[in-house]
Amino acid sequence: MVFIEQEDGQIKDVSFELLTKARDLASELKEKVSAFVMGEKVSGLADEIAAHGADLIYIIEDMELKYYRTLPYFHAAKKAIREENPQIVLFGATLIGRDLAPHVASYFYTGLTADCTELQIGEEKMLYQIRPAFGGNIRATIVTPDYAPQMATVREGVMKKDEPVKGRKAEVRPLKVSIPAEVAGLTAILHRERKEKTINLKGAEVIVAGGMGLGSAEGFALVKELAKVLGAEVGATRAAVDAGWAEADRQIGQTGTTVRPKLYFAVGISGAIQHRAGMEESFKIVAVNTDPEAPIFDIADYKIVGDYKTVLPELIAAYKKLQQ
Repeated sequence: MVFIEQEDGQIKDVSFELLTKARDLASELKEKVSAFVMGEKVSGLADEIAAHGADLIYIIEDMELKYYRTLPYFHAAKKAIREENPQIVLFGATLIGRDLAPHVASYFYTGLTADCTELQIGEEKMLYQIRPAFGGNIRATIVTPDYAPQMATVREGVMKKDEPVKGRKAEVRPLKVSIPAEVAGLTAILHRERKEKTINLKGAEVIVAGGMGLGSAEGFALVKELAKVLGAEVGATRAAVDAGWAEADRQIGQTGTTVRPKLYFAVGISGAIQHRAGMEESFKIVAVNTDPEAPIFDIADYKIVGDYKTVLPELIAAYKKLQQ
């Protein structure tokens, strides 16, 4: 069962990624894929959810569910899960998913693995929930053998999203949930203001990312120039963000954004596993580093050993010449 996260009628990409993964898991278990979506007016989303892989969709509509609030959403989610009684429940590791899933897991007295990067069906048809641990230095496999449902949140961008199948049908079941006044009245949204994001790492086809090897904020000038020439987005490691060299929204890695661009430049990035977890699925990786033993070279398709102050101006000049 997949929690379909939507806002203002727009389904989050991570929900489609989870539906794709759920179909793979369900195929191994010879089970169906169910989903539930909550909101004020969300019945119109059923066809889109079905096209991405759901066999059964629970629709929960209530004016109290128009915007996310923990307790009304929790009240509705637990009823949907009780109704279906699934083996596995998946949530996106978003701000909403990370808040809602622990409440649901606690209610069902079951385990929850957060921020998974991989899911597999293992021995005795158990869900193997795989995620980085100990600061990203190992990958831990976690199972929930004694309680049900098995629950996990999955990071955005780490699972592939299949193209929708037009005309694919699913059974749709409206589910009536009465939100008690004492639950609905505990919190209220007094004002809501939307600020559009200007940085779109997930949607970028080309990313030029910089790390601590740049030495200073000024070092990002060449990274930004190369990105401008390529029409690319600028990314950064956590250390570079913590140093104040780049905005937090540009952070790529285990605690940042997970990306899968067609082309990824890693400039002055050593390649710690925490950063690699967020970009190693890129189609082509170009690494620039002075250290020939840097771990980033283990996953790079093109390896340039050299000082970025020398390499990047040559790359910029070459790309400009190609564009003429």
